[in-house]
Amino acid sequence: MAYDLITMGRLGVDLYPLQTGVPLPQVTTFGKFLGGSAANVAVAAARLGREVALVSRTGDDPFGAYLHEALRDFGVDDRWVTPVADHPTPVTFCEIFPPDDFPLYFYRQPKAPDLEIDAHELDLDAIHAARIFWITGTGLSEEPSRTATLAALAHRAKSGTTVFDLDWRPMFWKDPSEARPFYEEALRHTTVAVGNLDEVEVATGVREPHAAARALLDAGVELAVVKQGPKGVLAVNRAGESAEVPPLPVNVLNGLGAGDAFGGSLCHGLLSGWDLEKIMRHANAAGAIVASRLECSSAMPTVTEVEAAITAGAVL
Repeated sequence: MAYDLITMGRLGVDLYPLQTGVPLPQVTTFGKFLGGSAANVAVAAARLGREVALVSRTGDDPFGAYLHEALRDFGVDDRWVTPVADHPTPVTFCEIFPPDDFPLYFYRQPKAPDLEIDAHELDLDAIHAARIFWITGTGLSEEPSRTATLAALAHRAKSGTTVFDLDWRPMFWKDPSEARPFYEEALRHTTVAVGNLDEVEVATGVREPHAAARALLDAGVELAVVKQGPKGVLAVNRAGESAEVPPLPVNVLNGLGAGDAFGGSLCHGLLSGWDLEKIMRHANAAGAIVASRLECSSAMPTVTEVEAAITAGAVL
């Protein structure tokens, strides 16, 4: 079957403190959740009723088994999530200092299994057939994942919608200065680029939102989405249409995962054929809902929750 969405990339276990405003050394209780940007986007789209699959890898360990169970519980097809014998499933800790300080601590050494995705193991026919294919900047940071990501993009050849989540994490790159050529190569094969101001600057060298959107269009995409934090989101397409939508008011509990909820809703809107402004309003609302909750994956909203937030004009 042709999936609505296939995402490819980071997967791991999030261990989030159940105490807010407490430094990590003093935290005594944690919650365990499925995490990783590509996995979270897949879950977000599945919660909105889409047929979704994930391409990734885990360790061959109990945390890997947990992630398979969690993906299936969320309605995400895990057939292309395979074990790596030599590397443990990664875990990520965070600290929660609302409204805007959420430090992340990634434990992905000696190497994360999701960076061991190999081009020879990809189901390229399924990737080509998916209505949307989603890749991330992290997938470009190391081999063999880099070659696998670019091979999948080349095989897909812009069929359907291909989204590049710029997903800039400098700690994942041995030399962050080497990132731009790989970002530029990926942009040539994608139709949609999504990123915040830091991420679009890495991809294009430009930080001003409108100029960055134009640079992304010049790099080859059909739609550029620039997230501007408290100033909202800007979307510009090659046809000259644009939408700039303010954020939905929310009492932030944990801002982590809001961008992934935005991504899942973005895919849902694109698949629904909505206009740019409606897509951005729904994606903003989905992100705001997750920002008001502690967890990420299990916090992803349903269609009813998103529509209620938009109707209310805020996340209550």
